[in-house]
Amino acid sequence: MDHRTNFHLTGMYAAMFVLCASACMAEAQEIVVDASPSHVANSFSPVRALGAGVDRLRAGEGAPEMNRRDITKEEVERNTDQLLSGPVLAAILSAGWQPVTYRQNTELQMEAWHWNPDGAWSNPSQQDGYFTGSAEPTETIHHSWSYPLPRRGDTVGDGDGWSRLTDGDPKSFWKSNPYLTSSFTGEDDALHPQWVLIDLGKKTDIDAIQIAWAAPFALDYKVQFWTGELEPFYHGTTKGTWQTFPKGSVTNATGGTTTLKLVDWKIPVQYLRIWMTRSSNTCNAHDSNDKRNCVGYAINELYAGTLSPDGKFTDAINHLPSRKQTITWVSSVDPWHSTSDLDVTKGDQVGFDFFFKSGITRGLPTIVPIAMLYGTPEDAANEIAYLDKRHYPISRIEMGEEPDGQRMLPEDYGALYIQFATAIHRLVPTAKLGGPSFEGTLGDVEVWPDANGNASFLGRFLDYLKAHDRLSDFTFFSFEHYPPNHSWDDLYREPGFVSHIVQVWKNDGLPPDIPFFMTEGNMENYEKGADIKQALWLADYVGSMMTAGASGTYYFHYIPTPGHPGPILTVNDSYQVVGYPAQYFATQMITQEWAQPVDTVHQLFKASSDITDDSGNTLVTAYPIKRPDGSWSVMLVNRDRDHDHAVKLKFANAEAGQDSFFSGAVNQTTLGESQYQWRPGGPMGHEDPDGPPLKSALNGGADTLYQLPKSSLTILRGNISAGVK
Repeated sequence: MDHRTNFHLTGMYAAMFVLCASACMAEAQEIVVDASPSHVANSFSPVRALGAGVDRLRAGEGAPEMNRRDITKEEVERNTDQLLSGPVLAAILSAGWQPVTYRQNTELQMEAWHWNPDGAWSNPSQQDGYFTGSAEPTETIHHSWSYPLPRRGDTVGDGDGWSRLTDGDPKSFWKSNPYLTSSFTGEDDALHPQWVLIDLGKKTDIDAIQIAWAAPFALDYKVQFWTGELEPFYHGTTKGTWQTFPKGSVTNATGGTTTLKLVDWKIPVQYLRIWMTRSSNTCNAHDSNDKRNCVGYAINELYAGTLSPDGKFTDAINHLPSRKQTITWVSSVDPWHSTSDLDVTKGDQVGFDFFFKSGITRGLPTIVPIAMLYGTPEDAANEIAYLDKRHYPISRIEMGEEPDGQRMLPEDYGALYIQFATAIHRLVPTAKLGGPSFEGTLGDVEVWPDANGNASFLGRFLDYLKAHDRLSDFTFFSFEHYPPNHSWDDLYREPGFVSHIVQVWKNDGLPPDIPFFMTEGNMENYEKGADIKQALWLADYVGSMMTAGASGTYYFHYIPTPGHPGPILTVNDSYQVVGYPAQYFATQMITQEWAQPVDTVHQLFKASSDITDDSGNTLVTAYPIKRPDGSWSVMLVNRDRDHDHAVKLKFANAEAGQDSFFSGAVNQTTLGESQYQWRPGGPMGHEDPDGPPLKSALNGGADTLYQLPKSSLTILRGNISAGVK
């Protein structure tokens, strides 16, 4: 079948469809559009609001993690070049998403990002320290690379890195971020306590801890245990407290390897925390001339267990240079690294010049990130200055990515935000900054409560900016969205997920004049299949998010992975497009049939549906927009997997006291199981039938029945009557 920039009509099926639409035996149900002009739910330009995300590109993604270590730099570069050019790029663009947001995967894997390979090390003689990319656009940046941080303290997270706190190497060490110390924040270090958390895997009898301090070390700290039954992150954040061991408070410490008897009896604990509030500010051996090596906290190795009466320490921690070690989490990581830390097998954070010139952005303003959690203010400022000097269209700048997923406290994020904002605005005063790009969440992002009992990350971050008179530097809010979609019933919950999370942000104090963007999202497990459910979810999600007032929403993952199915294209290892999954067709319907791909305002209204099942689930949802050409377009999602539904459609204008209906020719586009079915099996599966959506035309009126096949997405487009009072 010929794919795919235009839909075609299969005559026999279209005739049958129109016949059913005008005289269907099913009982008619009703969709009512609230078309009162003052009830516009949102106004948006599709060219600026309906976009997709471009992330780091990796070759050999289908291979196990271990095998990817043999991939060469040339293979990674070839992968990027093939995906962002020629037939693959043309197929990507034909889906119809408009603007893009550049995703920064290096931040999630605790890596330093050399957005520009041309730059300077703080310690040039050793080619190590803190790297600052050049702001001068002398060369074309085609590819950019990552450097896993050698002072890492987290065992888990994205990627395959491990903590230096329990790796068994007394010479390696974790160190906290120097930009969170008083030398850079201008605040007392006690206001930005740094911490190390140990997860023993199960409750273990503990009465002692041993800390092999590096430099700088903590003068004042506390050793604590978690009282909750749940983990101290996510669901358990507010379900317990950190309690200091009876002998766990230390002041005026002297560093070195310290063994502490924490309690005179044994306490069964799973989670321990070292809470550090005052630093020795002593320099380590790498570069004592750079104060960043002399502030914060550093630990070579951690041990926890029991201490016998004769002084024998029994350790309960597994010390291994891999993820089989005992798990640790830390508050922050020093972005220090060296040229030898380069790892090209992690993939290519597409070079900015190639990114903007490839065509993937369509020349539209782009949301770009800066590396904030594991970078330096000078490097981030140079990045934005470089893009500004190249005159690339930048709409907004995301300040870091997923700090909540990195377990950062909001005050620490705020302190970095202010420093990086200052550096960026010094070079590019007009830059629009925002974030934090929360990882996909369905509820409030909570952290350990502060002294006032406030556990909201967003609320406390906003309070921090307000207290420092820097709220003006926060011009937009961004978050990601990955709802569970393991069963068909999860489809019914999506509009509720969206409305709930948006209300949560508002309750947290998000200023009403601050636009919000969902900058990366899809359903969970989107990469493991391409069935019609994915198309229905996508339509419901886009309609719900825009109805909730979003200024933009960005689909993920826009770029296909060779050798993997979908979610938007299936590309084989030879970079040939071999499949068009359900979300590809749904995207075309959203961006070309529901909305017009023009930079003109569309008005989105709300609609109600009386089509429910015995459990009260709404089976058919509707998202109506008034397009700039004067026509109306209604996106209808029939989430009933067992039944067709015949519906009437009414446009109610309470202000004018009249109802209107589609009148004259109505264009109908439908994607259902008669047009598309996913067939699992083999390495990638396949589609049969494989689209495209069915297009037909019928006459609209007050009594017209619009037939919605089971498990289908339908878009109706036409003009409405003058109205009947």
